[in-house]
Parts: sequence; structure tokens; C-alpha cells
Amino acid sequence: MLQVGDQLPDFQSLNQDGETVNSKDFIGKKLVVFFYPKANTPGCTAEACDINDNFETLKKEGYQLVGISADPVKAQKKFHEKFGFQYPLIADESKDIVEKFGVWQLKKFMGKEFMGIVRTTFIFDEKGICIRVIEKVKTKEAASQILEN
Repeated sequence: MLQVGDQLPDFQSLNQDGETVNSKDFIGKKLVVFFYPKANTPGCTAEACDINDNFETLKKEGYQLVGISADPVKAQKKFHEKFGFQYPLIADESKDIVEKFGVWQLKKFMGKEFMGIVRTTFIFDEKGICIRVIEKVKTKEAASQILEN
């Protein structure tokens, strides 16, 4: 998994509107990248909505925000429109980005093992250096966790 001190990985993928998003576009800005397992599921909705509800505060702190999951563009668009998110959601169907960040891992649920996205938030400085990794994301307190120093 990406760690504090690591450089923002190069990536390019489509957002919920089918527009290309490139990691290079975020250099020069403080960036929050949060990975969630699946659009429109209870935990992911709680996390994304908490971040959206606190968007202005996060923006005042200078953060750019982007959510990423392996859902297709269509699912990201539905999720984005349903809740009116003020930040982009990236569709990583190829799992290229989740693998670069190291959040595609073996998970266990109800006695079954499977590969999936581990809910994780990464915070980068203006130079694209990772300054914080939040591994134990509290879905209903995601924004306050980001704002903790």
C-alpha cells in the first residue's frame, strides 16, 4: 500500500461524466483521494455523503477531492447524481489505480475470501507527496478524519 512520503502515482481514467481525469492535473493542489468498495452501498454512501456535507470546509482548507472505486462510469454517474456530489468520482474498472495505490487486497466477509477495494483515504501535498494515509476510515466521520492533523 502507498505510504507517507510516496509520490502520487500516475493515473488516468474516466469520471462520472465520461471525462478523462489525469493525476498530473492535481499537482500544485492539496489532494484527498478516497477509495470506496462499491457505489450506492450503505457504508460507501455514508462516507461519500459525509465528505460532500463537509465539502465547503474541506475546500476552505485547500483540498481537491476525488473518490475512486472499480465501478463503471454508468454506476458512478448514478451515484453522483443521486446524492449531488460536488467532487468527481473516478471509474477504475481496469483496477489499474487501485493496484497502484495498493488498496486492491484480499478481504473476508461472512467467511468468504475475495479480492476487493480496502476503504482507504490518502492525502497529498501540493508536490504530490503523500502526507497521510487513513486506513481505519469511519464512514460517518470521514471528513473530520481528513481534517485531523
